[in-house]
Amino acid sequence: MMQFALAAPARIEFGRGKAALVAPAVAALGQRVLLVRGRSVDWADQLERDIAAAGAAVTVVYSAGEPDLPLLLGLVDQARTAQVDAVVGVGGGSTLDLAKALAALVPAPAGPMRYLEVVGEGKPLEAAPLPFVAVPTTSGTGAEVTKNAVIGIPEAARKVSLRDDRMLADLAVIDPALTDGCPRSVTLASGLDAVVQVIEPYLSSRATVLTDALCREAIPRGLSALVRLMQAEDLAARDDLALTSVYGGLALANAGLGAVHGVAGVLGGTTGIAHGVLCGRFLCPVLRDHEGAEDLPETTRARLTQVKLWIGQALSVPEEQAIDALEQWMDAAGLPRLADLTPEAPDAANVASASAMSSSMKGNPVTIPHSRLTEMVQKAFT
Repeated sequence: MMQFALAAPARIEFGRGKAALVAPAVAALGQRVLLVRGRSVDWADQLERDIAAAGAAVTVVYSAGEPDLPLLLGLVDQARTAQVDAVVGVGGGSTLDLAKALAALVPAPAGPMRYLEVVGEGKPLEAAPLPFVAVPTTSGTGAEVTKNAVIGIPEAARKVSLRDDRMLADLAVIDPALTDGCPRSVTLASGLDAVVQVIEPYLSSRATVLTDALCREAIPRGLSALVRLMQAEDLAARDDLALTSVYGGLALANAGLGAVHGVAGVLGGTTGIAHGVLCGRFLCPVLRDHEGAEDLPETTRARLTQVKLWIGQALSVPEEQAIDALEQWMDAAGLPRLADLTPEAPDAANVASASAMSSSMKGNPVTIPHSRLTEMVQKAFT
């Protein structure tokens, strides 16, 4: 018999109207709740009132862009002072990662560097995280169903993960209504991240029958939804993109990712460019590299052909034109070009070396030589 494992939150609630479940569930998990939220998420104001009405004291902290180590250290101290015993995160992927990291580190006996990968010791957590509830308000990272939190380390110019199976949420509530009306640029970048996070696990060397089932369902659904949302607001497309994000989070947590995220993680730390933009801009170059790789396994080549068919169907072009058409569609939809987002191109050779060492690269279906990876980064910034 084939083998696989599944890491997932203790409970997932998906659907419009599910946001009403959050306050009573959070209040049942703790009496001193830390609410981690984005400033633009109006619904979080109501959630704060509802949690308080349910009998719990609420301490509110705000995320500010992608979380980094100095922010995390300050908020850990604040949460410990407030003696919080449960955490709820409401916002995009960065906010959920911050909330997830706080839930893990508040009870931890040592500082973050003991547990962070790559730049730290990478040790497992000695203490169980606080109860954690995740409520996404964008469709992209799937952070509500993953077991890691991505943290920026300014002095190392890197973004690395804090990772532990116990960091999975006690409850993930995905209500697509919370994403309605999300700004077009955010929808595009986060939506591309969601799509990449079902394509990479599908092509991953660590794919399983379970992740395959999720990705086969989500890739065409997510592509079509994103195309529709770039044309007009569409509630059914919002639902489809939210589901793609959830499936992507589950797939990457169990099958890994690949070169797109390997490079995006490094460049996010060195340039500060938004993660979704980086994923979108590196998807097509990586797919082309797979096409030309002589050592790509035949089973993976068949999967790549299927991915191109799905892209072609979403964009109404033949399979052989799909990758070029996707890149052109990104341009037309307004995805920024990387050369326009940074005054100076990064050192491509150094980026390639760091990317090859990233945890995301472990799932890539082929080993990309340093020279090819360097060239890929150079071309992305010209």
